[in-house]
Amino acid sequence: MMKKSVLCGDVEIGGESPVSIQSMTNTKTSDIVATVEQIRSLEEVGCQIVRVAVPDMDAAEALKEIKNKARIPVVADIHFDYSLALAAMESGADKIRINPGNIGSEEGVRQIVKMARRCGVPIRVGVNSGSLEKDILEKYGRVTAEGLAESALRNVALLEKYDFDDIVISLKSSDVKMNFDAYRLVDERSDYPLHIGVTEAGTLEMGKVKSAAGIGALLLSGIGNTMRVSLTADPVEEVLLAKKILAAVGMRREKIEIISCPTCGRTEVDLQAIADEIERRTEVLRDRISRHLRIAVMGCVVNGPGEAKGSDIGVACGKGKGVLFTGGQIVKTVKEEDIADEIVKMAEAYERDTGKFH
Repeated sequence: MMKKSVLCGDVEIGGESPVSIQSMTNTKTSDIVATVEQIRSLEEVGCQIVRVAVPDMDAAEALKEIKNKARIPVVADIHFDYSLALAAMESGADKIRINPGNIGSEEGVRQIVKMARRCGVPIRVGVNSGSLEKDILEKYGRVTAEGLAESALRNVALLEKYDFDDIVISLKSSDVKMNFDAYRLVDERSDYPLHIGVTEAGTLEMGKVKSAAGIGALLLSGIGNTMRVSLTADPVEEVLLAKKILAAVGMRREKIEIISCPTCGRTEVDLQAIADEIERRTEVLRDRISRHLRIAVMGCVVNGPGEAKGSDIGVACGKGKGVLFTGGQIVKTVKEEDIADEIVKMAEAYERDTGKFH
């Protein structure tokens, strides 16, 4: 179903807007210099919304200066103490993230809603598999997708009780299948926009696998309006992976897309070395080209000519050589050791003419 539209600063979440990319700083928020520096790094790689932890009043106060220096919307992450949410909104937070169930009292939630309405700040209801309510755990006997969905909708109902509906929902689990099922249940039952991700996905390598599987499955099912990849790594890695996931499912196009075959016993060149070199050397062109460039690096005559012909630039390799294509036409045949140089030259020509080759 079409989701309600919510504004986080100048970024629309839901409605007909594309899926936005979020991350979270891992600095002490009270360290304004370090936090702003990390936000700058996230902005440079394409982060659209950034979240900061607000565990104390020093962090809530620091948010004011951080917000003034950030170029993207800033979300305050609050737990347990409702007064921190009030202070964060007074400091200019563009959105707050709370789990109403751990705020401590319904009166605290009411005060948060009152301030959010006055400041025009949306609330993300964030439910996590590691902090489900005791009665829900007792009802289901363990953490389940049904329990996560019930918790999320219960907490949403608490905000609605006070006539507040500027809401985004997240309900994350580190179990990829449970995570998917929980989001599917809430997607069917609510028209609020969904913030998707796989929580505590892990270290860089395993976290990439779980995030690609979990977030990719949701996106391909039409579920999700904003997303955060969660990695035990530099937050910049989260944004880079989020962009790749969106590109892989067809929701965002990288400026340069390199496709290459997995190689097999028919391959008669060092295709991995060629593809790696082309990827490395064309990286500098990504911010300078004005439109999508698809480069095919193919290892043999089975699928190679077709893929190379169907790309903007392509090579179909044979024994120690490669046939180069541009715009579907054969250009020339070159030796294996010259393939990467020739492909990069073609890409540079494409870049200079904004899509037209010399």
